[in-house]
Amino acid sequence: MQFEAVIGLEIHAQLRTATKIFCGCGTAFGEPPNTQVCPVCLGFPGALPVLNARAVELAVKAALALGCEIQPTSIFARKNYFYPDLPKGYQISQYERPFALAGLVVWQADGESHRVRITRVHMEEDAGKSLHDTPEAATGTCLDFNRAGTPLVEIVTEPDIRSGAVAADFFSRLRDVLTTVGANDGNLEEGSLRCDANVSVRPVGTTTLGTKVEIKNLNSFRFVQKAIEYEIVRQSAVVREGGRIVQETRLWDADAGCTESMRSKEEAHDYRYFPEPDLPPLRIAGADLARWQAELPELPEKLRERLTAQYGLPAYDAGVLTHSAALARFFEQTAAAANPKAASNWIMGELLRLLRASDLEIGALTTVTPDGLAALIRLVDAGTINGPTAKAVFETMFTSGRAPDEIVKTDGLGQVSDEGAVLAIVRGVIEKETDAVEQYRKGKQAALGFLTGQVMKAAKGKANPKLAGSLLARELGPPGAA
Repeated sequence: MQFEAVIGLEIHAQLRTATKIFCGCGTAFGEPPNTQVCPVCLGFPGALPVLNARAVELAVKAALALGCEIQPTSIFARKNYFYPDLPKGYQISQYERPFALAGLVVWQADGESHRVRITRVHMEEDAGKSLHDTPEAATGTCLDFNRAGTPLVEIVTEPDIRSGAVAADFFSRLRDVLTTVGANDGNLEEGSLRCDANVSVRPVGTTTLGTKVEIKNLNSFRFVQKAIEYEIVRQSAVVREGGRIVQETRLWDADAGCTESMRSKEEAHDYRYFPEPDLPPLRIAGADLARWQAELPELPEKLRERLTAQYGLPAYDAGVLTHSAALARFFEQTAAAANPKAASNWIMGELLRLLRASDLEIGALTTVTPDGLAALIRLVDAGTINGPTAKAVFETMFTSGRAPDEIVKTDGLGQVSDEGAVLAIVRGVIEKETDAVEQYRKGKQAALGFLTGQVMKAAKGKANPKLAGSLLARELGPPGAA
């Protein structure tokens, strides 16, 4: 019997506000425990919440970018449950009347069209954090409430996904949308973007949904794919052998490569939702909605389509360059003054490599500008420097902020294209590397590559490699001519 998976995602995204959703405490990551707290986010009696207007703006922009219908009036509710890091004993969320409904994400990948419907987007506050791996927690669990009250949007999809790969791709593209509109920083490692996956299986050709299992707190695209793929195999095996899937919450163990049971969900939680008495209904004015809609930037999927059409880039390049709006802007500014494909190659290769090694985001880069990279590309295209030298120049640009023209001139890195000078080096290599010359003359073509490398080494990387190769071939004659 063949089975198909039915998958829906619930994604929690922290909104990029300087303060929490209902108070003025900061939201910076990594601050000492319990230093960004106050009576409101700690749930002290009599402390009243006040809704953060910036959180509303970012939440609405995120929902608009996902094609949602914004509701003119929505209501906050108390979601009642006990957990040690939930200081009030309830979470302020939205339930029956969220602020956004009925979105849609459509994209093309590997020649296939994908569509995932968004059921709802609602605002809520984050909980605190339980600490189990600190010296203070050696004999118990410590609680850090810095995160409590951080503004979130929860994005809930319909069960439209059928594989772990598509789920991971959707999550990645959703991240691109959220970062492009400025709603979220996209940092999965710090937990500001988290994904829960609801997975069930059913026989191919049937429409009845199977019992779903929730996989909690997936914080990488790779883990989303692997956890779902594992769960599909596990559930299919259980059903095939006549067993019954238990409705439960599971966690992904990356080291073991499997999901493990966290808690049973056989009985649905009764959260006893009721309207938050300390907050009035949220009413979004038509003028604000129109302004926020007009302020939305070009969204990633449209940007990918434009980059491929306007600059002739492959779909892969366009996908990489649109992971952030800042990276796409850097490319377009570079491509305005240099070969677009070369600009794409340099950005995807050397620039991203050095940014990762330096733990920098493109927006924080000050040493290399689009104009500087374009100038470097023009030096290569003009034959002033060769590829290996250009990489060395780029590293110097990245670390020092110096202009490429100045580096080449001051450090004497200009490419040697004078035939007489290169010929002298070629003849010196032929005289020295007698074994490789003999192999070449016996018909071993690969020896020519070795000899070319020795010419470049002797020229300290500055010889024109095409000229060096042609002069070697001329001096040695055709392979096997001995």
